[in-house]
Amino acid sequence: MPADDRIPVVVTTGQAIERDATTSPVELAVRASEVALEQAGALRSRIGLVSMVNVFSGAGAAPAARIARQLGLSPVRTEVTSIGGNTPQWLVNRAAAWIAAGKAETVLITGAETQRSIRRLNTQRSSGSAGLPLPGREQSNWDDDGGELAPDPIVGDDRPGAGPAELNAGLVAPVHVYALFESVIAHRTGRSFAEHRSALGELMAPFTEVASKHPFAWFPQARAPAELSEISTDNRLVSEPYPKRMCAMLGVDQGAAVVVTSLETARAAGVADGAVFCWSGAEACDIWFPAARPDPGSSPGIRAAASAALEASRITVDDVTAIDLYSCFPCVVEMAVGALGISEHDERGLTVTGGLPYFGGPGNNYTLHAIATMADRLRERGGIGLVTGLGWYATKHSVGIYGGRPPEHGWQTGDTQVAQRAIDAAAVEVADAAEVAQHARRGATVVGATVVGATVVGGRNGKPAAAPVIARLDDGRHLVLAAGEAELRALAGTNLVGERVLVSGSPPRYHVQ
Repeated sequence: MPADDRIPVVVTTGQAIERDATTSPVELAVRASEVALEQAGALRSRIGLVSMVNVFSGAGAAPAARIARQLGLSPVRTEVTSIGGNTPQWLVNRAAAWIAAGKAETVLITGAETQRSIRRLNTQRSSGSAGLPLPGREQSNWDDDGGELAPDPIVGDDRPGAGPAELNAGLVAPVHVYALFESVIAHRTGRSFAEHRSALGELMAPFTEVASKHPFAWFPQARAPAELSEISTDNRLVSEPYPKRMCAMLGVDQGAAVVVTSLETARAAGVADGAVFCWSGAEACDIWFPAARPDPGSSPGIRAAASAALEASRITVDDVTAIDLYSCFPCVVEMAVGALGISEHDERGLTVTGGLPYFGGPGNNYTLHAIATMADRLRERGGIGLVTGLGWYATKHSVGIYGGRPPEHGWQTGDTQVAQRAIDAAAVEVADAAEVAQHARRGATVVGATVVGATVVGGRNGKPAAAPVIARLDDGRHLVLAAGEAELRALAGTNLVGERVLVSGSPPRYHVQ
């Protein structure tokens, strides 16, 4: 097969949303996949792999196999990814590389989340209890096949996102970790939490405008910056500096699918006219555990992956005409903007969907919606698109470059090996907080530290519920600490980054000097 014929393409896409009826992830993924396959003609019979993005909402042990069976795809290989919002782009990059190398022909990538339906079922089953399920924990057996199908293999990096230091201090919830990252950016700009929140309203308001025009957005409503930034009864403070309207919206029922194949196969199926070309992709990771990052307010991983993908395509960011930055929380947008060297108010816009707080944040699957939307846009308008995805706490990164025309040099995988070694080598040693506190109790010296990142978790009663920090000891090691009770009451609205704290007690707590 000529090299040009092996160029990988996203040939069809499908998206689905459910606002009324109760549905399951498999049902919604099937619905989105059917939309894609209806446009694919003869490609349905040539699909050799069904890849499904990891599901938070409970989908049994063999959701991809169940989807393949319901779609009438047989025989095919099936798989499910590990946790991570990077995995949709990673799946496309991997499929593209396989197709370009002649190792695969046609791949269906799909995913869905139905947290709205889970909440509705929980309400019905527990007399008004509407709590959202925890990510990664099955809440329903509605897709359990009773053991009839073999479990789908799990692919991707499945390391846990938090280490002992974060776990012991209770710094685990994404909204708390990302808010702590935001505190570093706020301090760097010289803003208080309140001032920074206003600036974030200006950053995120354009996302709502994009969402207002997207047919599959959960909140298709444009909002003014102040509506996003001002604390109110319907926009409560979640974790400083973030109110609710700046946080990813998990309580959605959304599904997406894309079909990736070669240009030659698309031509044979008569669907090449709708092909969007995969130009390049790259992956990188930041230092794995947040506590060990020297600068929690930046992302060398995004920089490495984006730079490698752009370089592989032999273009610069200035050549890109459409951008979708992962946006679970504003700090990720700021990190990506810094990594790419573009403006927060870039005239191209920073999203094609509206972002996770406004388009919707369907678990690990948001980026598949971004890829599908980007492909539709490039199909209609041409140009070059850049999509970023990330997993855990801005930990795992995947970037893809797409084009409305074939790439001059075929598909290329960006090389991040040198950059990854440099990132890993910068890790800071993390001290055991209990040992540090014990040392202080023995009275040898007063153990002090300087706060590197901090947040104040908003309680339902309007009082702070927690205030975790990452702090740096004078010897350079990091600690993750919770606030002492006496401290907590006085920390509302306070950004402690740069402040000195003392460590004491069992379990260890920090106290402001």
